[in-house]
Amino acid sequence: MSRIKILTITFAITSFGLAYYLYYSINTTIQETKRISTMEADIIDQLKLIREAELGYKAVYGKYTSNWDSLLHFVDSGYFYITQRTETVITLDYGADSTSVQIDTLGRKQVLDSLFGAHKYPNFKLADLPFVPGIAPKIKFLIWADEIKKANLLVSAIEVWNPSPINPNRDEDSEINIKKPLRFGSRTNITTAGNWE
Repeated sequence: MSRIKILTITFAITSFGLAYYLYYSINTTIQETKRISTMEADIIDQLKLIREAELGYKAVYGKYTSNWDSLLHFVDSGYFYITQRTETVITLDYGADSTSVQIDTLGRKQVLDSLFGAHKYPNFKLADLPFVPGIAPKIKFLIWADEIKKANLLVSAIEVWNPSPINPNRDEDSEINIKKPLRFGSRTNITTAGNWE
């Protein structure tokens, strides 16, 4: 066999090996990116459910909760009360107005049906609400809820975040909010916006 033929065969085998390696590397990166995107979409959906439950809790109790048991009990057994507010303004003899407010309770609706009814969320499982989807062993989302001072007023604030990010590019110490692990709310601002929004 001539030297040129040996070099040609060697070059062809090397070229095919390199082409396969490049294809495999690129395909693996694409598949990993898809996997991360799918898992993060599930985590965002779960964070939206938690946010909805926390907003309902705040509507009833006037503050958020950082206790999973309290939140789950509220969703499972709590009620929203349907009220009607009537205001009557009476002009007094000396020209001032007096306002009378009457609030009547017309009924109540269970929180579970109101927020997470089967028509809106057919696959909702209350027991799974605290857990980050797609991670084994199960890990709960972390919740911080307290009052913060804004404009000399104490207001309720909340932050819920994923303690175990799927995306290796997400870092808790990042200065950029969208690069932090998926979360909603803030410890310093009055917001329930998510860092994916």
